[in-house]
Amino acid sequence: MWQMQDSGTTAGLRGIDSVDGNVAWASGTGGTVLRTVDGGQHWTRCATPDADKDGGTLDFRGVQAWAAQTAIVMASGPGDKSRLYKTADGCRTWKLVAKNEDKDGFWDCLQFLYASGRDKGRIGHLIGDPVNNKFPEFWTYDYGKTWAEDSRSHPEAASAKIGESIFAASNSAMVLIRGGTLFVTGGSTSRSRTLELHVRHDPYVFFRFVGGDIPMKHGPSAGAFSVAARLGPDSVAVEDRLNYIERATRAGDVLVAVGGDYSKPYDPSGTAAWSSDGGLHWTASTTPPHGYRSAVQWSESLKAWITVGTNGSDISRDDGRIWQPLDNGNWNALSLPFVVGPQGRIARLNPAAILLSSPKAH
Repeated sequence: MWQMQDSGTTAGLRGIDSVDGNVAWASGTGGTVLRTVDGGQHWTRCATPDADKDGGTLDFRGVQAWAAQTAIVMASGPGDKSRLYKTADGCRTWKLVAKNEDKDGFWDCLQFLYASGRDKGRIGHLIGDPVNNKFPEFWTYDYGKTWAEDSRSHPEAASAKIGESIFAASNSAMVLIRGGTLFVTGGSTSRSRTLELHVRHDPYVFFRFVGGDIPMKHGPSAGAFSVAARLGPDSVAVEDRLNYIERATRAGDVLVAVGGDYSKPYDPSGTAAWSSDGGLHWTASTTPPHGYRSAVQWSESLKAWITVGTNGSDISRDDGRIWQPLDNGNWNALSLPFVVGPQGRIARLNPAAILLSSPKAH
């Protein structure tokens, strides 16, 4: 199902972003950033951001790119080890655009609003683990050049439960849809939940609870790790999402969340759930993936969901209700057609093998 590629590194890779299937960026431990412009036939090691300082100690858990020349990487770590760097010259040089000023902070997820044309990559959102019982979040409206923390979030709705956090396992615990943000949590002694953040034009943002509990494993090392969306046929068009239309639940919108307990990678219980009303209500998968999962994505070309984790990958053709195993590899993050994992593992999905395994093909 996955065709292995030569990454040229042994770094642990957790960040991956495919621009168009040919251009893709990957990132990981030891200040590692990689780029391909030929579909993964060749991966090139980028210059390490702040290599002359402490860049080689940074763990780049997320990368977002919108061209062969332009990308932003997110370092996750305690205090000022959480940072953002941007390149505009194909990763020959990097500019530090944001640094965590809170010694108790830890950045988890970086996403940019879906858009096309000149607005592609203009609006981005960064979120981290709770500080003083609140989820800190930052926005950019100028293609990542500057970032500002939003201090006007509704304080009550932004509160975290005891032990609650966002997992920085794959840079996919958050999805930006309909001019807003939806993210999933874990680590709590109670169930994982969904939170939604609306964007207003001034810009003004606020948190609100979308649905509450997600029926998945919960605990210090467990919860929801990743969420992805497949918008219904009457969803807002891509170009219209920049109009800051307040998100409304629409028939046909499907969300899938995956996770489990990363300390028990072979335990399939409580590893996936789905929602058909935009995150208001969640249902546990009837047949879950065959272990803990850290990333999930919808494939429009395959009309299927793919999820990956440390003991393999799975596919669902019925919006997350039933999952079927694809392989038993060791994976961390997903941006189709690419997948990455520990020890420099990178592979590309073989769609022909997926189609041959489909029940319709027999």
